[in-house]
Amino acid sequence: MSDAVKIVEVGPRDGLQNEARPIETSEKLRLVELLIEAGVGHIEVASFVSPKWVPQMAGSAEVMQRVPKVQGVHYSALVPNMIGLEQALAAGCREIAVFAAASESFSQRNINCGIRESVERYRTVVESALQNGLRVRGYVSCVLGCPYEGPIAPDKVAEVAHMLREMGCYEISLGDTIGKGTPRGTRLMIEACAQRVPLGELAGHFHDTYGMAIANVSAALDWGVRVFDSSVAGLGGCPYAKGATGNVATEDVVYLLQCLGFETGINLERLGRAASYISGVLGRPTSSKVGQAMACAT
Repeated sequence: MSDAVKIVEVGPRDGLQNEARPIETSEKLRLVELLIEAGVGHIEVASFVSPKWVPQMAGSAEVMQRVPKVQGVHYSALVPNMIGLEQALAAGCREIAVFAAASESFSQRNINCGIRESVERYRTVVESALQNGLRVRGYVSCVLGCPYEGPIAPDKVAEVAHMLREMGCYEISLGDTIGKGTPRGTRLMIEACAQRVPLGELAGHFHDTYGMAIANVSAALDWGVRVFDSSVAGLGGCPYAKGATGNVATEDVVYLLQCLGFETGINLERLGRAASYISGVLGRPTSSKVGQAMACAT
């Protein structure tokens, strides 16, 4: 496998979506600018969902329209249905993400339908997006555990990942939504998924609820995964999974990758500035261990 690793920064969307304090569009745009200055090339910036359910994403269209147009920087947005796709297209979005769960219970509680029905709901969305020249990324949630069902069988995760790929998703992000995964579970899950989806089309998305996120990144790396979602300053949490804390911090992932000799194209010091900025906006310290260490050193 390549020594290059792609980081998909999800802080501006997944990281901020569950914040209680309203965050101004200008603040989101400044965060994106700082991430670009740090060398981040893939940023999820918006979610075209109903503001009734996710108020923090109400300004997604404006954010997508106003993000800096920089060569080599790719923006994406979460889209739940055709209405969201139409809004994303109108805002100039060129890549969308759709999501499904590996847990029947989570799917029912989240979007009021089972896994297969949820995937079928996206078929028209994905087909229309592809016809309009958009790239489509797929998310699978609860891949290492569900708040309602407990452990999830790796084969079930692989089945959902395969369905999304067959529909047209170019990359499948495997999300440990409640952060209960372990390195052993991660290896088993990746092994199962790699039998249904090419390894180069899989991404890891780990939450740090139980402090295992960076260990799970390392386990996925050992298995050959070379794409990871992460959130600056460790922002985030799932609004539909009680107790689920933030995503693995981008600073921690970049530090690990640099120490192991992988290339990310991201400047860790400048990334720290982005983390300090958004932490200041939110009025709390960073959740990143590397960020905390860097702050102490300075």
